Amino acid sequence: MRQGPILEVRRVTKHFGGLTALLNVDLVVNRSEILGLIGPNGSGKTTLFNVIAGNLRQNGGAVYFEGRDCSRMKPFERCRLGIARTYQNPRPFMDFSVEQNIMIGLRYGRDSGSLSGAELHSELDRILQLLGLTSSRNRLVKNLTLVDRKFVEVARAMASEPKLLLLDEVLSGLTPGELEGAVKLIQTLSETFGITVIWIEHIMRSLLSICDRFVVLLQGTKLTEGEPALVVSDKRVIEAYLGKGARHLTEKMVRSSQNDNG
Repeated sequence: MRQGPILEVRRVTKHFGGLTALLNVDLVVNRSEILGLIGPNGSGKTTLFNVIAGNLRQNGGAVYFEGRDCSRMKPFERCRLGIARTYQNPRPFMDFSVEQNIMIGLRYGRDSGSLSGAELHSELDRILQLLGLTSSRNRLVKNLTLVDRKFVEVARAMASEPKLLLLDEVLSGLTPGELEGAVKLIQTLSETFGITVIWIEHIMRSLLSICDRFVVLLQGTKLTEGEPALVVSDKRVIEAYLGKGARHLTEKMVRSSQNDNG
C-alpha cells in the first residue's frame, strides 16, 4: 500500500473574471478517511471539487494525487487515476437504462481491458446489489425518482473503481429512512472498500455520524479544519455557517452521534 496522503491541494486559487472563488486553499486528505467539506452556499466547495476532478483549471496552485501532480490532467485522465465524483444535480444518461449507465463507468472509467465479459457483468451485479438498484436495472433512468437517479450516479462513479470519491450533496431530497441507508452505504465504501471520501453536505447530523474530519470553507478560503465535534463548536463556524441559534442543537447532535458510534 502507498504511504502518505492520497490527495494534496496546495495553495489553489480560482478566479471567475473579477470574482475569486478560491484563494490559496490547502487541503491534505488521508487514505480511507471520510472528510466532510462544509460551509455556506457560495463558499467555494463545489468549485474545489471541480478543480480536484479536472472540470475546472485552477489559476494558481496545484493538485497532487498519490504524490503525482495532476493539475493539468483532463477529467478522464484523473478518473483513470482513481478520482470519481457525483454532482449535486445528477447527470446520468437519462435515455439509458440503469444497467447501461453503470456499464459505461465499467468500460470507460477504469482499465477494463483485462476483464472478460463475464467478469464485467459480475462486477455490474455487485454494484447494483451494493446500491440497492438490482430491481431497477432495466428501467430507463428518466423514469426513476430523483433519489434513485442519485444512487445511479453513485453507482456509475463506483464502476470506475475509485480510490477517491467526491460526493456532492447526495442526501438532499431523501427521507429519514433513506438518509440512514445512504449514510451506511458511504460508511461501507470507506470501511469495506477502502475508498477515501470527500463529502459536501448540509445535513449536519449525517456528517457528524461518520466523518473523521471537517474542513470549513468561507468565501473561498479555509476557515478551519479538525475533529467534527470541535469544528462545529468553533465560534467562527457557528457565526459564519451554522448560526448562533444552532449552538444547542449542534451540541445535541454531537452527543447523539457520539452515542450512536459508541
